[in-house]
Amino acid sequence: MAQAFTTEDIQISGDSRAGYAAVRENGAGLIDFSSRGRITVGGLEAVQFLNGLITNDMKTLLEDTWMPAVFPNAQGRIVASVRIMRLKEIEAEKGTCPGYLIDTEAASHESVLEVLQRFTLAGDFRVNDVTAKTAQFSVQGVKANNVVHSVFGDDATNLAQRGAIKTSWDGTEVTVVRAPNTSAKGFDLIIRKADAYRLWQALVDAGATPVGESAYEVLRIEAAVPRYGLDMDESNVVTETNLDDAVSYTKGCYIGQEIIARIKYRGHVAKKLTGLSFTDNVEVASGDSIKSLDDKDIGKITSATYSPQLQRTIALGYVKYDYLAAGTSLKVFHDGNEVPAHVTELPFIRDEQSDAG
Repeated sequence: MAQAFTTEDIQISGDSRAGYAAVRENGAGLIDFSSRGRITVGGLEAVQFLNGLITNDMKTLLEDTWMPAVFPNAQGRIVASVRIMRLKEIEAEKGTCPGYLIDTEAASHESVLEVLQRFTLAGDFRVNDVTAKTAQFSVQGVKANNVVHSVFGDDATNLAQRGAIKTSWDGTEVTVVRAPNTSAKGFDLIIRKADAYRLWQALVDAGATPVGESAYEVLRIEAAVPRYGLDMDESNVVTETNLDDAVSYTKGCYIGQEIIARIKYRGHVAKKLTGLSFTDNVEVASGDSIKSLDDKDIGKITSATYSPQLQRTIALGYVKYDYLAAGTSLKVFHDGNEVPAHVTELPFIRDEQSDAG
């Protein structure tokens, strides 16, 4: 009998320094993304329905590839940031069918599911939430390719940028996705939950080092990966959040398109998510106010961490448009203390060997 998967089994709360170093220092880190939501969509009208709900153009998505997209509301604000994979086969209520796999953060999972399920009676559009049946891991770092090749072979590691395939491993099916989640080479792996523990152990045996939640938080801020509910939510217009490659300005109508397009063609947003760097290891936190040197309120911090590689505190935050130029000096106020900062182009860390693009 296959062993059931639990987070306690994989000991993801180990030495965070070792996990961080594996990703940033010539190794491979293994991250548990099983809390993310995974939803399959199939049916003859899947493209038509999805195209009316998301910011990117489903008609350009080729088989065995993925694209970033956003589910906006009618005001052009973010309901969820997602990845949509087009696969030869997906799990459906009765067997399998050609279709799409949508992957989103845990915080936006229910919102995406609710939006999709509204349309299941409107035509040939089938939605299946497979989150509870599956697990999701991510292998990141310079040696991610070596680890994944050791377990899955050439089919997985020969994937193009934004490639996604179904493959077989040890008698079970795995979806392999090329995905640089940390500004480093990387792959995401989605497998039946009943087989997840075996895969986790196989990846560790192949040389991957578990990365705990605290270490991943540092890695994702360094890579400027915004987190829903922290760095973006339904108060943010899509174009404020640096999700530019998730938006098509040439496709047909979709929910919120008019507002998103109007902002694009009027020139710019009023504020935008950007990077802030500090000269040392200083105390700043989400919600801290950002001011100009002449004391104008111009933004707030959303995420902050100390970067071991950069050896200084870094942060993500929203800053008014006039102050977005890289190198602009600003002030952050934390617990009544003034902390000097400057605007930094994102991402903070760029791995020249990454799959980003």
